[in-house]
Amino acid sequence: MPISYHRFAGSSLDRLAALSDGVFAVAMTLLVLDLKPPSVPKRAQSPIWSGGHGGSEHALVHGLLHNVAPRLLPYAMSFLTLGIFWVGQQTQLESFTRSTRALTWIHLTFLLSVTLMPFSTGLLAQDTTYRVAMAVYWLNLLGLGVLLHISLHYADRAGLIRAETTAEMRAALKRRIVVYQVLYALATLTCLINTYLAIGLLVALQLNSVIAPRIGILDRA
Repeated sequence: MPISYHRFAGSSLDRLAALSDGVFAVAMTLLVLDLKPPSVPKRAQSPIWSGGHGGSEHALVHGLLHNVAPRLLPYAMSFLTLGIFWVGQQTQLESFTRSTRALTWIHLTFLLSVTLMPFSTGLLAQDTTYRVAMAVYWLNLLGLGVLLHISLHYADRAGLIRAETTAEMRAALKRRIVVYQVLYALATLTCLINTYLAIGLLVALQLNSVIAPRIGILDRA
């Protein structure tokens, strides 16, 4: 009986990991394109002793403070976000024995959410006082987390997880996704009070994930 294409298609974890590395690298690079140098009028040619460049330098400083500085926080937050989700995805892939066509497409959809991060970041950086932009950014985070959880759930049911990955380790992988997604949602809700508060809380959560201090439920996650 002929073998079905679907039984062997998309079975390489190495190729999936390599594609993921490339997509993450491009997305993280695209984030910086939103940081554009401020436009400053050309300074007039004047004798070196006249000191006539003060106006242009003042305009440059003003542009950096008012046009570039507000975009730095969303940029740093999103760079941390992509780094955290890259680590999460790689941790999952390393715990799998192999891939399947379905698992590959789950992760391709996850990478689709990764490629949207520069857009949601640019939207938020355009005006950090807009609650709608904050909501779009959170939906991007939610998509990343949900797809990683679906991936883990599918791999568990399909018997794709390595034997050395204990039940406690599987529970820790799932718990981390759920706990942080709940915290992301709660942090985003504070934008109803102040959008800067929401951004600050999200950055604090990202830093906690990176530094991993021993703080109660966050330590267990």
